[in-house]
Amino acid sequence: MAYYRSAGTIPPKRHTQHRDAESGRLYFEELMGEEGFSSDSSLLYHRHLPSAMVDSRVWQLPEDKPEPNHPLKPYHFRLHELFPGESWRQADPVRDRRTVLGNADVRIGYVAAGLPSPLYRNGTGDECVYVESGSGVLESVFGSIEVGQGDYVIVPRATTHRWLPTGDAPLRLYAVEANSHITPARRYLSKYGQLLEHAPYCERDLRGPVGPLLAEDLGGDADGDVDGDVDVYVKHRVGGAIGGTVLTVPTHPFDVVGWDGCLYPYAFSISDYEPITGRVHQPPPAHQVFEGNGFVICNFVPRKVDYHPLSIPVPYYHSNVDSDEVMFYCGGDYEARRGSGIGQGSVSLHPGGHTHGPQPGAYERSIGAEFFDELAVMVDTFRPLDLAEGGRAVDDGRYAWSWSGRGPGGEG
Repeated sequence: MAYYRSAGTIPPKRHTQHRDAESGRLYFEELMGEEGFSSDSSLLYHRHLPSAMVDSRVWQLPEDKPEPNHPLKPYHFRLHELFPGESWRQADPVRDRRTVLGNADVRIGYVAAGLPSPLYRNGTGDECVYVESGSGVLESVFGSIEVGQGDYVIVPRATTHRWLPTGDAPLRLYAVEANSHITPARRYLSKYGQLLEHAPYCERDLRGPVGPLLAEDLGGDADGDVDGDVDVYVKHRVGGAIGGTVLTVPTHPFDVVGWDGCLYPYAFSISDYEPITGRVHQPPPAHQVFEGNGFVICNFVPRKVDYHPLSIPVPYYHSNVDSDEVMFYCGGDYEARRGSGIGQGSVSLHPGGHTHGPQPGAYERSIGAEFFDELAVMVDTFRPLDLAEGGRAVDDGRYAWSWSGRGPGGEG
């Protein structure tokens, strides 16, 4: 995100000495940058060596063997059933995520959490985490961001951070983990990275970290240490797959006295997205908000709908020739899916090669509507998605037959 910010103390010139004003101690400069020094970056100034570590051990990620969507069919997953009752109270937002769908470009997961996560960094790609409900704080080496219902949170690759749920309700997170960087849609950006006039949001809508955030703010001593060594959970590439490592470091990573640049976590509320509408139905690219390699993220928000006198406001039937479509239903009443069993916390998968569209009756019923009160986050991928453990566990088993009213052997 080429939008400059700074926090804390930094020297007037980059790559020059920066010292503690009282002790004269030299701070350690770290460049955190993308694409081999050729894209967005930030400079962070640490009290301690950011490369220091004292141990490395395996973080055993949950066992999962994703299954191809074969034979081909659409699916409906009820994500709230992944964390029934009060089980969220014993879950944290990182280690207890359940993967629902995934391919070589992106993994989609879900968690309902009540415990703070450990320190964590994703070394495989950026994360876009949507807050379905609840409240919390994202703490990172850049500072802290308060988050709540409807927030997207973009966390750049390799950012050391942790999630802290607040309040007495679960922090429900829908996590899109990329194997690339995640940016605003390119057509919304100038050649220098500014959000343009036709973009549905702008830089004023983005909330950056409040910082710096130092270990003593977390209860450490004045030098930025905590009692004992500190573990950082890391996802990274292992032989073409995703693996996990716990790195033990001798001082707390939250020791950055200042930073500046164009790479950092930020939050954006879906309520600040200004929908693009038209006289006739607008295609999904009109609803795009972010993109990564091999996928895009769109959102459908409450909006005035098509106002041509003969318009049909719900989507026309369409074939996903080049993509799989994943819809996460997180607010209002999604008109096109009424009668399918889909509700709050549902995810639908409409795979490439399958023609899909409104449920029976919705096409005609929408005529004359002037406003849709609906909220959904959509991920379109350009490679087929496999069914992961979390999705298989909460498949409703009936959605594929919801357009015809019957399945194999007359099943309803």
